[in-house]
Formats: sequence, structure tokens, C-alpha cells
Amino acid sequence: MTGKREQTKKDNRNAILEAAREVFVKLGYGATTVRDIIRATELASGTFYNYFKSKDEVFQAIQDENALRVRPRLRAERVRARNVEEFISGSFHTFFEYIATDRRTFAVIRRNADTMRVRMDTPEIIAGFDELRIDLLTAIEQGIFPPVDADYLMASLVGVAFEIGEHMLTREPIDTKAAANFATALFMGGFKALPHYVAATEAAA
Repeated sequence: MTGKREQTKKDNRNAILEAAREVFVKLGYGATTVRDIIRATELASGTFYNYFKSKDEVFQAIQDENALRVRPRLRAERVRARNVEEFISGSFHTFFEYIATDRRTFAVIRRNADTMRVRMDTPEIIAGFDELRIDLLTAIEQGIFPPVDADYLMASLVGVAFEIGEHMLTREPIDTKAAANFATALFMGGFKALPHYVAATEAAA
């Protein structure tokens, strides 16, 4: 009975999160109410409040689950990098591959981009940023990166990843490699290097 009860709790929580993803994409965070989320499930209103106190908590849970799924993969790519290009390219490619396979969750974040900017303080997202900053500082200490401002570099990497990722998902077919090559070229050599770097990486593929 204990096992069945725990499974029911897990199923109910997942049902709420799945419904919330759909509603947030459709209506946007600001327009969504708890009632909208409940209506998108088969659960009673009282059941919702057994798991979440507000729509804000639901949105935070979606953010945290998203971060938990991709963080280990990004960390592994950064740790194994032997030079700047591998660090940057591996990070971009891993992130773009992830959002290409989980487009709906990414759509929740981007559909609510204005909200997201003031809700980046969830525990798992903070932990993800801390990991990236630590990995950048470590890479600088090891001589992989030149001595640059780690905070500015972190902000640049995150911003480019989200913006290019969003545009990548609007194209058919989705080409994660092309997106990663472009982003990497931008960081490796700036605007002037883009045509040469992208052409070289495509020829080597």
C-alpha cells in the first residue's frame, strides 16, 4: 500500500507539471491561474494544493526539473574539455541537443521569457550557474582559458545559448550542429571569423 501511495503521489505531481507546461505555453505565465492548471488535469482542486501552493511554485518546479536533466551532461562536457574550443563547442552542442529533444519545456521558458528573467533564483538553476562559473574559473586557472572575467563570460555563454537555441527550434529541420558551430565560431573568433570557421567545420563533418 505504501508503494502504491507513493506512486500515486508521483503520478499526481507529474500530471500537474505536464498540465502546467501546456497552459504556460498557451496562455503565458502572467495570464495563467491555478484554476487553469487544475482544469487541464483530472485532479480535484484540493489535490493540487497538496503539492503546490501557487502557480509560481509550479513554474519553479518546471525550471528545476529542466535544470536537473541537463546539468550533468553539460558538466561532463566542460570537465573533459582540453582547450577553449572543446569547452565552448561541447557546451553549446550539448545544450542544443537537449532542447531539441525537449522542445516543450524550452517553449515554457521562452514563452515566459519576461517572467523567467526574474525567476532565475530557483535552487537548481542557481546550482547550474555556480557550476558553470566554477568550471570557467578552473579552466582559467589551468590555462585552458585566458585570464578573463568569468562572470561576464558566463553571462555571454548563457545568453547566446538561449537566444540561438530559440531561433534554432523555429527551423526545419532542426540542425543542432549548425547552431553549435555558429555559436562556437562567434566566441572563438568574433564576427569576422564566422564564415571561415563554419565552412571549415562543415567541411570536416
